[in-house]
Formats: sequence, C-alpha cells, structure tokens
Amino acid sequence: MPSLEQIILAVPAILLAISFHELGHGYVAYKLGDPTPKYQGRLTLNPLAHLDPLGTIMLVLFRIGWAKPVMINSQYFKNRRQGTLLVSLAGPMANVLLGWFFYNVLRLAAPRLPYTSFSNTLMVFLLINVNVNLNLAAFNLIPIPPLDGSHIVAGLLPPKASYRYAQLARYGPVLLAVLLISGRATWIISPIYRVLSQLLMRLSL
Repeated sequence: MPSLEQIILAVPAILLAISFHELGHGYVAYKLGDPTPKYQGRLTLNPLAHLDPLGTIMLVLFRIGWAKPVMINSQYFKNRRQGTLLVSLAGPMANVLLGWFFYNVLRLAAPRLPYTSFSNTLMVFLLINVNVNLNLAAFNLIPIPPLDGSHIVAGLLPPKASYRYAQLARYGPVLLAVLLISGRATWIISPIYRVLSQLLMRLSL
C-alpha cells in the first residue's frame, strides 16, 4: 500500500492523467469529424467531466483504474475502422506523452535542485506523475474489452477476424474483473509498462 504522502500526491496526478487520457480520445474523435465529445463536454481538462468514482479510487490505491468513457459515433468518420483505431490509441498515447513530459522535467530538475524537503517532495510528485501515466496507458492497452487495447486490436485485424474478436466482448468485463481481483492483471500490465518506460527513456531530451 502507498504511504499517506504518496496518496495525497497521487490525487492531482491521477486527476490530470485521467483528464488528459479522455481529452485525447475526445479531441481525436472531434478532429475526425465526430461532434459527440464536444456536445458531451468532454473536450476539457476539467476532471469533473471525466471521473468515474470507483475507477479513481482504484487508481489512488492500486495504480490501476479507469475514467468515464468518452462516447463516440464512428458513423461520422470517413473510415470507421481507422477512425475508431486512432481514437482508441489516442487515450493511451496521451498518457505516454504526459509521462514523457514529467520524466524529462524530473530528469532535468533532479541534478539542479538543492536537497531540501520541498525538492524531495517535488521529485516524488514528478515520479508519481510518470508512474501514474504509464500505468494508466499500460492498463488501457490490455486487449480485453472494453479497454482501449481491445479496440486497437480489432482495428488491426482483418475484417473477419475482427468480427470474431468482437464477439468475445461480452466476456471481457468478467475476464477483466477476474484478472484484477486475482492480481493476475499485473502479468499483462508489467511488460507493457516496461516497453513504455523504455520508449520514454529512448525519447528523452
């Protein structure tokens, strides 16, 4: 379990990560011609527009959670499969981008700041932001419905295979719940997290 300080510092990091994730989905859908996210007030960094209470609590305590999904209407896209794929990818990639930003701030600031209690807390806060964003991205890239990863896989598969894969969607929430409750979800999240971490380090300033 995280310490009280880590929980307190994690709250603003989680609110920002969730908001950035959902804004990524909504913004890409909007740019591809779907006005639905704008009408629903989801093109914002205001966390109140995106929060799912249970998902937020899970993120604070266990670093695994979710937000209220952005609703889209793929009929507005010129290419429905490609549009849905890009919108699904936008959320996790928004978190990778935000994690990259905080990682570089941390890397550049750490050797330049004097060692004080404030600077130590700041370093912890920056590190929490990196971890929260990478964990949120990695979790959502799991290819189990209704997570973003399942839509990404469906968009990459040939049409017939994608249709068969979509038939498994009704079992997704149950499978996901089993993985989360049993702790086995970390078996999938950890390698994705490591790949994203390596990507951040390779692309660092």
